[in-house]
Order: sequence, then structure tokens, then C-alpha cells
Amino acid sequence: METRLLEYFVTVAVERNVTAAAARLFAAQSTVSAGLASLERDLGVRLFERSTKSVRLTPAGEALLPLARTLLADVDALRGAASESGTGVRGLVRIGTFAGLRVIDLPEILGRLRRSHPLVDVRVTVSATGSRGLFVDLDRDRLDLALTALPPASGAVSRPLASYPYVAVLPETHPLARGDGPISLAELADDDWIDVLPGYGNRVQLDGELERRGVTRHVVAEVGELAAVPEYVAAGLGVAVIPDVVPKAGCRVRPVADDLPPWTVSLTVGPSAVSRRHVRAVVEAIHASG
Repeated sequence: METRLLEYFVTVAVERNVTAAAARLFAAQSTVSAGLASLERDLGVRLFERSTKSVRLTPAGEALLPLARTLLADVDALRGAASESGTGVRGLVRIGTFAGLRVIDLPEILGRLRRSHPLVDVRVTVSATGSRGLFVDLDRDRLDLALTALPPASGAVSRPLASYPYVAVLPETHPLARGDGPISLAELADDDWIDVLPGYGNRVQLDGELERRGVTRHVVAEVGELAAVPEYVAAGLGVAVIPDVVPKAGCRVRPVADDLPPWTVSLTVGPSAVSRRHVRAVVEAIHASG
């Protein structure tokens, strides 16, 4: 069995579209389709249910996908160990992180990594879709690592880096700004709210807590960076409940009375990247910094 055919299988399963998979593999669509047909004949099962717009895994495909990923990871590790035997750890590591937020000193960590592992290249990208988008990119092997703030999905492995409590952030002119004690989510229900975009971990978590308590709210501004939320609050446009991790100049900050779980940032390794030696080198460097 050719590993190339397994690569076709895994990539089509991830992209859920033969055309998109072929583009990612730099192969002709007809080549990928023929390769999948050959693999299905070899295995004696159908791997996909096909339609004119997309494909989806059959039960057999679902069962075989993790095994195919493991085989490809083992082959990748074998090739990596062979190429590194005389030169040291090498390879490209793709990292996804948050926009406008520094939970760890990633530049300093990567600088040290460059000195200890000069053959490991790192590409850092900023997510425009929050933790949910990062999980999609990890699952589809577009990223190797990511800073995430939601529980891991579909085989990804997470380890916490830091946790922060939620706080209520109010304009200084707000009627509740004069107090010092905790304030409940229900007390802010009638206010206009500022928040980050849907899909960001803290937004997903807060939306869930509000729904669980039967609290509805009116969000007047959704911003792409957590650090920008207090700026809108300070301008008097609304209130916010956010993790206590960004500056809040010009705002009044009060504890939250509700028992909210903390906002926890984790380093998450994609299911296809767990066994890659150069990825593990970056993971170890990040965790060693804490």
C-alpha cells in the first residue's frame, strides 16, 4: 500500500471535498479520485459517500481514519529521524495564536528555540476566528500547535498554560461603577454589551454561562481583539465581562458574583502533529518557559 494513497484519504477526509484536497496536495483532482478508488479496492471497503458538492466518511472510513493518520505519522517520524541523524531536529512548525493578546512571551521563547534548534523553522499566524477556528485548522493539519481557550476537539492534545478569572468592566459613569463588591450577570442584563467575536473562547464560555442562567443581553459591538474591549467600555458604549488579562484603563472593574469557571489558555497540539519530533521540541520549549 502506498503512503501517497493514505495521504489522499486523510486529506480528503479533512477537507471534505476532493477539489480542495487536490489543491492542498498539489495534485490533479482526477489523480486524487483515482487514488481513492485504488485504496478502496485494496482495502475492500468504501471510505466515502460522495455527492456533487462534498464527500463524507462511511462508518468504515471513520474507523480507518485514525489508523491512517497513525501510519502516516510513523512514516513521517521515520523519515525525520533519518534526516536528523546527522544534523539535529529540523522541520517547519505552524503555530496559531490570539490577536492582540500575549499570554506567553512567544517571541522570546522562539528566539531561544532558534538558538537551541537552528534547523526548526516556525511560522506564526494570528487567528481571526478564535479558538473554534484554531481547532478546525489543527484538525485539518493546517496548524501543528495553537494557543486555545476551549476544551480540545477530535484528537487534539491540550495542556493548560495559564488561567484568569472573569471580571465585570464598566464605564466610570455607570450607576454600578461606584460599588466595590461582586456584581452578577443578571444585574447587567439590561445594559448594552461589548464582546469579542463569536468563536472566541471567552465569548463561547460566557455565552454558555448566560444561557445556563437564563440571562439575555444586547451586544452592540463585537471586536476582533480582547484587548480592544475595554476601550469601547471606557468610551461609554457598553459593559463587558472578560478575563482579567488585558489593561482596562478608563474603566471601573468589579468582581463577578456568579461562579464562572476561569478562562484557561492551553497549548494544543493537532492530532496529526503529536508525534513529530520538531513539534515536540517547540512544545517543550513553551512549557519550559512557564
